[in-house]
Order: sequence, then C-alpha cells, then structure tokens
Amino acid sequence: MKSYRLNRLFNARSGRCFDVAIDHGFFNELGFLQGIENLEQAVKTVVTAAPDAVQLTVGQAHYLQSLPGKDKPALVLRTDVANVYGSQLPRALFSRMIEEPVEQALRLDATCVVVNLFRIPGEPEVTDQCIQNILRIKPECDRWAMPLMIEPLVFQPNAKAGGYMVDGDPNKIMPLVRQACELGADIIKADPTDDVSVYRKVVEIAGRIPVLVRGGGKASDQEILERTEALMKQGAAGIVYGRNIIQHANPAGMTHALMAVVHDGATAADAAKAINRSPNRA
Repeated sequence: MKSYRLNRLFNARSGRCFDVAIDHGFFNELGFLQGIENLEQAVKTVVTAAPDAVQLTVGQAHYLQSLPGKDKPALVLRTDVANVYGSQLPRALFSRMIEEPVEQALRLDATCVVVNLFRIPGEPEVTDQCIQNILRIKPECDRWAMPLMIEPLVFQPNAKAGGYMVDGDPNKIMPLVRQACELGADIIKADPTDDVSVYRKVVEIAGRIPVLVRGGGKASDQEILERTEALMKQGAAGIVYGRNIIQHANPAGMTHALMAVVHDGATAADAAKAINRSPNRA
C-alpha cells in the first residue's frame, strides 16, 4: 500500500522525483534562511513551477497543504531536528525526532516522511541517535503504509570544513547508504559523489531502493545543471534540492530548468534556457 503514496511522489511520465527542500528553518542557522525569510511566498513561488514534492516541517507544512486545488506538489515531511550544521559546533550535538511522526504526517496528508542518518567524524553518539530515530519510526511507517525516506549524510571534519560541508567520498557514502537500506528505507536521499561518474556505484549499493540526490551547497547554474544531467545518466531516481533553488534569483525558473533535466532528459545547456523564460515570483 505504500505504492499508493509513492505514486503521488514519483512523476508518472518519467518515473523520477523532484523534491524541493524548504525545511531549513528547522535547524536554527541564520544562513539557512536566505531566500526563505518569507516562507509563505517561497512556497507559493516553488509551487507555481510544479515540482513533484516540497519538503517541509510540521510547523510550516500548512503553507503548502492549505493551498486550494488538487494539483499541488506532494508533501514530504521532515521528522527530525538537529544542531550539527554550524561552522562552530555546540558542546553537545543532537538529532531529535518529533513526537508521533507518522501520525502527524497522516494528519498533514504527507506522502512521505524523511529522517537523517548522520556520519560525523568523532561524533558516534549522533549516529546512534539517528539509528534510534529510524528504528522507532520504521514500524509506524510500515503500519500506516507511509514511505520512509532516509538521508545518509557524511560530514567532513568540522575543523576542516565547518558549516554543513559534506564528504563526497564514495567509499564513505556507499556503506552509509547500504546501512540506510538495511534499516528499512523505501527511498534514499544521498549526497553526490565528488566524481559524479562513479555515482552508479551508490545507485547499485542501494539495490531496488530508489536514490534521490541531494543538492548540497550553493553552486552556479551551469554546475548544478551539468551535475544533475550527469547524475540522471548514472541512474539516480531524482533529486532533492534546496538552496540551489530557494537561494536562486529566479527559483521558479531554476525549478523549471531542473525539471526539464530530470523528467524530459534535457541537456544542461537546453535546460538553462528555461530559467529566463520563467517569472521569478508567484
């Protein structure tokens, strides 16, 4: 029965998913709020471009779900909050799950729930918390036929690259992706590898579980479009991008461009033309 909700998440034409993440305010970092200071406007702008899904939190999902009509994107509900993203880390790190996450997701008519699986150098306790979160939510997801998206996230050492800098080493990404699959993920949301040409190994290690690729840090239009084109050719089942859309000068235009790559197989060069053709406000 999870397939009923997955059918709302994955595009019927391409079989892929484009999820726009706008859940950054959950993490108490000022820099994450750029482009979403007015979240209601940000959601409306993204919705006009019609991605497959929008990722939001329990406190802000109403901006999507209160919009009239049946054609709005599906809701992916963020279920955990963490304090691991700052350039200077606090004394104690945590990753905490909201209470009754699946019940809250059902009340909000979510199509999927998402939870992190961190690998942070020198912080095994945070990984333990993530695993406990997953072990807790997985049976509830199965009970209520709610798809579970797990987000394996490998960090670089904070002293080397503080402030949410991910490690694109496939030898670190692959075992964490496999662990997420072993824990019961229905969907994987994983970082791109530094060498995009080997991403097929990440897809392979996930087996039958579809892999959506995270956008990572802010990049130029050319870089993000070319990377996305290459990732689709490597077998990725879609993308989950946040800052490369919401911090763009034309979020709707960038969404249209990425949709052309993900769903229509457009080249990066052709997709880039869609940016200027789209209005930059809802």
